[in-house]
Amino acid sequence: MSASAPVGASTREAGVPDPHAAPVVAVIGNPNTGKSTLFNALTGLKQKTANYPGVTVERHTGRIDLGGREVCLVDLPGTYSLAARSPDEMVAIDVLLGHVEDLAPPRAVLVVVDATNLRRNLFLATQLAELGLPLVIALNMLDVATDAGVEIDVAALAPRLDCAVVPVVATSGEGLAQLRTALAAAIAQPPRARLVVLPEVHRAALDLSTRLTAAGHNLSAYEVERALIDAGGIAERRFEYATSAEFLAELVELRMRLSTGSSLAAIEARSRYDLINGIVTAVERRAPPRVTLREHLDRITNHPVVGSLLFVLVMATVFQAVFSWATPLMDLIDTATTTLGEAARAVLPPGAITSLLVDGAIAGVGSVVIFLPQILILFAFIILLEDTGYMPRVAFLIDRVMRLCGLSGQSFIPMLSSFACAVPGIMATRVIPERRDRLATILAAPFMTCSARLPVYALLIGAFIPDQRYLGGTVNLQGLVLLTLYLLGIFAGVFTAFVMKRTALRGPTPTFLIELPPYRLPNWRSVLLRLLERGRVFLVRAGTVIFSVAVVIWALAYFPRPDAASERFDTERARAEATLSGDALGEELRRIDDAEGAAHLEGSYLGRLGKAVAPVFAPLGWDWKVSAAVIAGFPAREVVVAVLGTIYAVGADTNETDVALIGQLRAATWPDGRPVYTLPMALGMLVFYAFCLQCVATIVMIRRETNSWGWAGFAWIYMTGMGYAGALLVFQLGS
Repeated sequence: MSASAPVGASTREAGVPDPHAAPVVAVIGNPNTGKSTLFNALTGLKQKTANYPGVTVERHTGRIDLGGREVCLVDLPGTYSLAARSPDEMVAIDVLLGHVEDLAPPRAVLVVVDATNLRRNLFLATQLAELGLPLVIALNMLDVATDAGVEIDVAALAPRLDCAVVPVVATSGEGLAQLRTALAAAIAQPPRARLVVLPEVHRAALDLSTRLTAAGHNLSAYEVERALIDAGGIAERRFEYATSAEFLAELVELRMRLSTGSSLAAIEARSRYDLINGIVTAVERRAPPRVTLREHLDRITNHPVVGSLLFVLVMATVFQAVFSWATPLMDLIDTATTTLGEAARAVLPPGAITSLLVDGAIAGVGSVVIFLPQILILFAFIILLEDTGYMPRVAFLIDRVMRLCGLSGQSFIPMLSSFACAVPGIMATRVIPERRDRLATILAAPFMTCSARLPVYALLIGAFIPDQRYLGGTVNLQGLVLLTLYLLGIFAGVFTAFVMKRTALRGPTPTFLIELPPYRLPNWRSVLLRLLERGRVFLVRAGTVIFSVAVVIWALAYFPRPDAASERFDTERARAEATLSGDALGEELRRIDDAEGAAHLEGSYLGRLGKAVAPVFAPLGWDWKVSAAVIAGFPAREVVVAVLGTIYAVGADTNETDVALIGQLRAATWPDGRPVYTLPMALGMLVFYAFCLQCVATIVMIRRETNSWGWAGFAWIYMTGMGYAGALLVFQLGS
């Protein structure tokens, strides 16, 4: 997207809304006000997630019944003001102004306000009052405010804001019935009188907007007013994009005249806070501050030493859960997939259709679903840590380390998530407001050693790294190699972010300001709803891609299938059945099946492709079999082990600890008798998998989050090129 066309820029009128469509209510509030919890409490399972047109910002919508009428709630990104500086904030303004093409303009706005921070939250609320839309304020976290000795006179607050004010506790559901009633009444109201904080600026914006309309430029008076006040912001960039150089010069001159040498943003802030202070003084009473349990917890978690140790303990628990707790469920899914495939194969006649169903469809679905336990466990921890208020403290704690590579503490959580799977890690970059830092984090995240690399690591380390022990047997060489691979991935990710932030994504390291919300118990219903939504997003968006590519790889590995090859193995089966019986017969038939699978794979399009590209990988010490396995592993790295099992006639149902497969790898030779799998070759292959981007779901997720196939292609070329160069260096030096 060009710099002159700001995110979400639109110069058109919103389309005429369908009179029969459900009226829209925009839900907005500051971060950490419980907005998402309230949204989930109101809508339940009647939610949908999609992207806003043209931008990688998610749109959460939900349906709610108000007095027998269905209403659409739109959960807008959290923001502190309408002075947009990020794509999320610009999207919020677009929705409020009716500029989103497939969404009707809102009939009312639900503002979620933190009762413990009334003064700060009213800054956004008074800005929303300038839009002229009916407002309903949900005064949330009253239980926390009461504990802190804060009392708010709701009856006195409502007339001062000229809107309905409903006290609620989103976590318990208290006040939701009254909130529904207030929303139903607000939808039926006509537009309200606009609040005007800076009358002279407002009149100037109206005049300029009228002349813009006469000149054929379509910007509302509110957008012109924001462009006047927010110098250098997205509103001014939109004004520049939608009008002309003459009008932009007039805007700058008008701003200088109105500000009289000061800043209109500072003038607005002073005027707005004068209004807010008068309201707060009249309606809020605070008891003398006292030390609470939350403050004691803050002292512990923010302590440089104690907080760091606690962080390491929490992260160790998360990793233990992701890698250990998920194993039984993953084994169960694997067993279920295998059983279903065998059952289908038993009742269906042999042939391409059966193989497509079993080896393509069932195996493809299984390769997606098997990662769901890890995804859900990881996101469950992240959601719980976010909802309790601990996650912002972690980001603050780790910020100093992240700044060494040009990033901020906000990049830590996405990179941490990528140790389980890069897909949710890349999804988690949405919390980073600055586009350059978001892109740098996206490019660094896939280097983290995800669980899909572990089968390849385990196979090659177990087969070719000696089981030597040091320091009385407490230190294992194989474990040291695995640790080195993890550290190699971390170093590559940090190096990538460092280089990108000083070249293509050059820019200042962002000032990291983060609000530390109070510690609170999570709302389990909201946690469950968000967890189900994350799982659905993974299955639908990443899963469909993995499944599609898995079917393509199946076709490459299955076709062509000459009858002559099958007839030879049928003859061997008939001979075995005539001469053998019992266990010996079963063992011989399995051997023949594995040999047939290997022969068919060698003659398939995949085998031919492996032989065609073998010269490219020959400098790494790879033969055509290794090349074919790497190509087949493009959808997901973990299938490499199964492909190697088929190629070496051990069986596709093998795993990384299979003694037969390890033996075949050790015995594999070139035509002249030289071993294929030497120690330098195996180490080079480990380095290749530490760096390369062998995961189509990650590539698609990069494309989705950057809205560009260019960045996705760059990531694949860059990471695979780094893997190739690393493997080449290790093999050539080692040989």
